Amino acid sequence: MLQWLTQMRTAFGASFLWLVCLIYFTQGFRSFVWTAVSYQLKDGLKLTPSVSQFVFSVAFFPWSIKPLYGIISDCIPIKGRKRVPYLIISTVFSLVPWLVLGLNESVRSSSWHLTSLLTVQNFGSAMADVVIDAMIAEAVRFERASFAGDLQSMSWLAMAFGGICGSLSGGYALTNFKIDTIFLLFAILPSLQLLSCGLVKENSVSSKVLDSSTLENSSKANGNSSSMDGDDFLDKKSSSSTFRRKKSQKDNKAVAAVISTELENVVKVDSLASSWFHSLKSAAYSLCCAFGKPIIFRPMAWFFLAHVAVPNLSTVMFYYQTEFLNLDASFLGTARVLGWLGLMIGTFAYNQYLKTMKLRRILMWAHIGLTVLGLLDVVLVSRLNLVFGISDRIMVLCGSALTDAVNQFKFMPFLILSGQLCPPGIEGTLFALFMSINNLGSTLGSFMGASLASILNISSGSFDNLLLGMVIQVLCTLIPIVFLFLIPMEATGVSA
Repeated sequence: MLQWLTQMRTAFGASFLWLVCLIYFTQGFRSFVWTAVSYQLKDGLKLTPSVSQFVFSVAFFPWSIKPLYGIISDCIPIKGRKRVPYLIISTVFSLVPWLVLGLNESVRSSSWHLTSLLTVQNFGSAMADVVIDAMIAEAVRFERASFAGDLQSMSWLAMAFGGICGSLSGGYALTNFKIDTIFLLFAILPSLQLLSCGLVKENSVSSKVLDSSTLENSSKANGNSSSMDGDDFLDKKSSSSTFRRKKSQKDNKAVAAVISTELENVVKVDSLASSWFHSLKSAAYSLCCAFGKPIIFRPMAWFFLAHVAVPNLSTVMFYYQTEFLNLDASFLGTARVLGWLGLMIGTFAYNQYLKTMKLRRILMWAHIGLTVLGLLDVVLVSRLNLVFGISDRIMVLCGSALTDAVNQFKFMPFLILSGQLCPPGIEGTLFALFMSINNLGSTLGSFMGASLASILNISSGSFDNLLLGMVIQVLCTLIPIVFLFLIPMEATGVSA
């Protein structure tokens, strides 16, 4: 293990590896603070389950437009750099909302202000995620391609470790600290991330937008023209002294130099804008070409439909678990830890045994597995588990870990495939597009879940129709199997 870390440090540099691990750890550790947000919506603002789910859906919408951040960072450098400046900007956006929420009680007590700040925070986190993914893709492509799998594994390990730490400490923090303290404690991580951005060196992108010889010729032409005008004028004044002639020549040359400089600046600005436009146009074209490939477009379309077709009732279940089953925050944190472990096990199982299997078969069995696991929630809500002597805690723990593991079987093939097919120059954009398909589908699924909870009149303290809602969710989980024809028949997780 030590030798592996030494090799990675030699290949990429200690500061770069530190920044990658810190950002991924922070992404995983977000469970620490978002658990507190869930309790703030439920206990602090007294929102109903459907309204809370709506707030989460709105707040996480910035994760659905990640390609926009990728295109901007790929095509419009800031002071000659494409990554670090955007990473600094995104970190500021992810840091400031937690400071405001931690220091201002009136802001976090307003649902509108809270939703707005959470949306801004997710905007910063999503942009940072896009930028660091692009930096990894560039480092792997141009520096140490042989370490591609190792760098990705380290990233996932850091995120999983952050998720485990955040889930374990989140429950403890809710029991022993106030909500404002939790927000301020979490702000430490983006603060460290902001300081760490200065440790990473990034090569400047060439920003030449006009050939120097052209500018030089333009300068000479303007200068000669002005000098000739001055000489003609002075020839007509034969009675003037030699001193005045020389002084006039100098003044004319100075004016010509100023005009030439202004002309160069105007041409540079126009050429820079034109360069950005052509760069954005080229990136959009490359993105369309990549997205138009059946091996990319069809699986993404299926993945999007697989999320939209299933209403997400996770926030409703959170209310049910805390209010009806009386499960405390520490236990729910432990359940999330098992969920992270299930994700890691799912990743390992896929890499070892499933990546050569046909995608259609993997996805079909994944949704059959999710349907069976959905029945566990049906059993839990119907209270049949107590008839067989199975405690509520066992049901929640098993459902959390196994569901995350099965979901990972759906996620890994597309993740690997998207990373392999990123065209040069838009690494961040295409990878972000894949993630956005997933996130937008999840967001719409959450909106559908909120609408379903509202239609069924499920509210805090009133879960009479929750069983019907869970049955509908289970039945909808089978719908994506019908659309498996969108997946190329011979496609696997390693080849098209």
